[in-house]
Amino acid sequence: MNFPRFDPANWPPAMPVNFNMAAYCLARASRDRPMHPALIIHANLTDENPAEVWSFAELEDAVLRAAAALHDLGEAHNIAPGARVLIRLENTSAYAILYFAVIAAGYVAVAASSQLTATEADFLLTDSGASIVALADHLPRGDIPAHTLVLSEAQVRGMLRHPNRADYASTRPDDPAYLIYTSGTTANPKGVVHAQRVALGRSPTYQGWYGIRPGDRMLHAGAFNWTYTLGTGLIDPWANGVTSIVYTGEKTPAVWVPLIVKTGATLFAAVPSLLRQILKYAGPGPVNVGLLRHGLIAGEGPPPHLFEDWKQRTGTDLYEALGMSEISTYLSTGPNTPRKPGTTGKPQPGRRVAILPLNGGTTPLPAGEDGLLAVHRSDPGLMLGYWNRPDEQQEVMRGEWFVGGDLGVMDEDGYITHLGRANDIMKALGYRVAPLEVESVLAQHPSVADVACAEVRVRADVSVIGAFVVLKPGFAPDSDAIMTFAAERLARYKCPREIAFVSALPRTANGKVRRSELQGMLGQTENEKTRL
Repeated sequence: MNFPRFDPANWPPAMPVNFNMAAYCLARASRDRPMHPALIIHANLTDENPAEVWSFAELEDAVLRAAAALHDLGEAHNIAPGARVLIRLENTSAYAILYFAVIAAGYVAVAASSQLTATEADFLLTDSGASIVALADHLPRGDIPAHTLVLSEAQVRGMLRHPNRADYASTRPDDPAYLIYTSGTTANPKGVVHAQRVALGRSPTYQGWYGIRPGDRMLHAGAFNWTYTLGTGLIDPWANGVTSIVYTGEKTPAVWVPLIVKTGATLFAAVPSLLRQILKYAGPGPVNVGLLRHGLIAGEGPPPHLFEDWKQRTGTDLYEALGMSEISTYLSTGPNTPRKPGTTGKPQPGRRVAILPLNGGTTPLPAGEDGLLAVHRSDPGLMLGYWNRPDEQQEVMRGEWFVGGDLGVMDEDGYITHLGRANDIMKALGYRVAPLEVESVLAQHPSVADVACAEVRVRADVSVIGAFVVLKPGFAPDSDAIMTFAAERLARYKCPREIAFVSALPRTANGKVRRSELQGMLGQTENEKTRL
């Protein structure tokens, strides 16, 4: 199979008639370096050998056998190509292989988390209209409709040994490949639909951020339900014939440095706050990171002094990237783009990025003026659109530009400083969380009369989700009860870590919460505020 190669001078490229994302990621490496390790699974740091090692030939074989099994299931249950397959497995090889098998077969993969509550999972199932659900054994079925096909992890493992191999589906570049859910501007997450071409659209990251080499070994600390992990941990390494390393054991901050050394990882990707914790738990003095060439960070703003501290302790650099579910990363530093303190990075080679006026217009602003970060709609990495939300799709398109709500300013050298979100989206453990999503849950507690949530800074280098609660008359502050209530209805990373009981919320004349003033309310007396 011949796929376009990345050429920043000729970007975006002319697309072939047929393009399958799974084939793009696997077929070339399976042909050119079949015995090279594609996926290495470590289950326990103390084990002498990896739990699993998959060569590119073995990986492609398993993907295509699972794709054949999906075709058989589709025929038996009248499930047509293009149907959605919801994946709620643990972060195992089965998850990774099924994800690519779904795309190889011409279905649409819906990557989800095993941490979701039954209510959250039911929403994703209903909203996506998934025909098949792959469910980890320890998860309850919830309200899965009788007509929805449920696959256990054992059944998924069996599919990898199907007697036949499928061919890659003859999908077109703009056919849907996967659907990922992200926090939006409403109480429920919204689905972002990506085309088969998105894998090729990620090509500017190869040298613009990673500086990837044929012998690299990529270790990612995240989970597969996140686009950061799917892209940086699987899609991009495999498209370059590079080994992906996955750790399935207990993920404490202390485990990562020994794991980097043990696995021979040359690239390590994580959220910045994890790297800060790694340095903290490594103890004083130099930190041996083995063969690591550099680290990659994205998903949240870096804590103060992280770049300097990491370099001093490990002797390696960190390269930052900024992206979103709709376009993945598009700004970054890298081996060929040195970091400029105070900025986030430059547009990756080939990307067309501009700063547009906040209040409308399609003419890019000059250097030094703040505005909305925009990516040209011709970028092959840009989403197809929002699932069943045409109104929101129109809101983010401005002429020839996609405007996702990030604020920034570009300097004379082309470096961009990220200035935060225009719509108050919070960051928690690297995830984007909409305040309304958390507020809609907390508002259901019997003691809550009014509530607002915002990202609040509790230390110079730590931000968490804060909930500001106005109690109904007759109720006493009980943070434990509210936290328990939230934990039963929200994934852990969406739960507030700070609760402040206040007499009233700051609002504008038309009733909107002034979220910018919530941070200051943490300075109230301790009998009004409870820190968790």
